[in-house]
Amino acid sequence: MKGIRILVAEDEEKLREIVLKYLKKEGYEGFGAADGEEALDLWTEKQPDCIILDVTMPKMDGFEVLEEIRETDNVPVIMLTARREEEDKIQGFEVGADDYVTKPFSPRELMVRIKALLKRSGVATTENKLNVCGMRLNSDERQITIHNEIINLTQKEYEVLSYFVNHQKLVLSREQILDRIWGYDYDGDIRVVDTTIKRLRKKMGDKGECIQTVRGLGYKFKE
Repeated sequence: MKGIRILVAEDEEKLREIVLKYLKKEGYEGFGAADGEEALDLWTEKQPDCIILDVTMPKMDGFEVLEEIRETDNVPVIMLTARREEEDKIQGFEVGADDYVTKPFSPRELMVRIKALLKRSGVATTENKLNVCGMRLNSDERQITIHNEIINLTQKEYEVLSYFVNHQKLVLSREQILDRIWGYDYDGDIRVVDTTIKRLRKKMGDKGECIQTVRGLGYKFKE
């Protein structure tokens, strides 16, 4: 699979760069935002698999950003805060945070938390076996099990399915799917996306309707 994408929304440039450096060392694809508005723009553009979100940022704070994200996306989110008040953590969890890290923190500890959250949240990694939409996904073997029948998928079919599962209810354009799965340097026909999804739906049988076509926009996954 392509590398796991992680958005780091943190207005302190030095800290943001340190976290991005550690992410790269761990094999993740990281990108940074310096304020809340930029974080939302990058979330829309990049469709990250996980978000590291600072509470206190210019333009929009972390709570506001997370509220908007949670309207359509269940992407795993770890919030960063320099404050220790219990109310801050409660507010974060109420708007949909998955974990909280208080500054100052060890980058190594953050990496461990990211890995644990990705696994717990069902983001497709080689360590996961995930149940969704009446299917059991096995990324080790690139297989899905439906009605007790094991179905083998190609690498790209499994990557596309995992991408949908990790961004449930969010409409994904053909361009986003192409960039995420085939890469930005892919110069083939964009119709490869439709062809792959058609094959995938056929293999999924009655579960193929979990991948819905949104006319004029793209596709979305819905249980």
